[in-house]
Amino acid sequence: MKHCRVLTIAGTDSGGGAGIQADLKTFTVMRAYGMSVIAAVTAQNTMGVQGVYPLAPEAVGEQLESVFSDIGADAVKTGMLFSAPIITEVAAKLRKFNVSNLVVDPVMIAKGGSRLLEEEATAALKDELLPLTTVITPNIPEAEVLTGVKITTVDDMKTAAKQLVAMGVQAAVVKGGHLTADPIDVLFDGKQVSEFVGRRYQTKNTHGTGCTFSAALAVGLAHGLDLSAAVQQAKDFVSLAISKAVPIGHGHGPTNHLAWLDRTPLADN
Repeated sequence: MKHCRVLTIAGTDSGGGAGIQADLKTFTVMRAYGMSVIAAVTAQNTMGVQGVYPLAPEAVGEQLESVFSDIGADAVKTGMLFSAPIITEVAAKLRKFNVSNLVVDPVMIAKGGSRLLEEEATAALKDELLPLTTVITPNIPEAEVLTGVKITTVDDMKTAAKQLVAMGVQAAVVKGGHLTADPIDVLFDGKQVSEFVGRRYQTKNTHGTGCTFSAALAVGLAHGLDLSAAVQQAKDFVSLAISKAVPIGHGHGPTNHLAWLDRTPLADN
């Protein structure tokens, strides 16, 4: 497997379960060189988000200049961007450096209910970031906000995925973790719809699953996997991390990123 460079542009998680920290853990155990551009700092633990402190857009832009002008990236993922000015700055740098393999996780609301994307920033996300996006990975509530489609079934997920592609992204994965049945993720690549069926684990330790999925997907693309294979690998990664989660904290504990190392032969990397 080739050496690859993967960049995350997101917010921090002081509790270590989501955001920049989850992304870098995912990159590392999947044998990628991880880099990070911080868009916001959060005070956060397994119980929720206690504070959000966005960086100045120019600080985000300067970090991006530093990474792209020297190291470059084989894939980039975005997570929590928080505000319209930050999104505008990120989009400008992505265009300037002609970034490919862009995975957008449209982080809007934390598991505990705290807002991680200002309401007025949704328009900037649609107008400026989506046209640059290789694949977007919303959960059901996020897909509903972006498309206006009410989602209660897998068919609704397919409709939303197609609508997202019509809005300018190359492909969309609508994640089905919020369904009551087995979690089914739906991929529409602009031509065909694919379903990825998973197993539901009865656990509260699911903090950071969205960040982890998009990070794993970015690594797959950076390693040269086709989109369907990268989605399957990302789903396998998250499912294993959930199944092997270790209870930490008093709320929604993090998944276990290290579980991937136990199943991946070192000789193959």
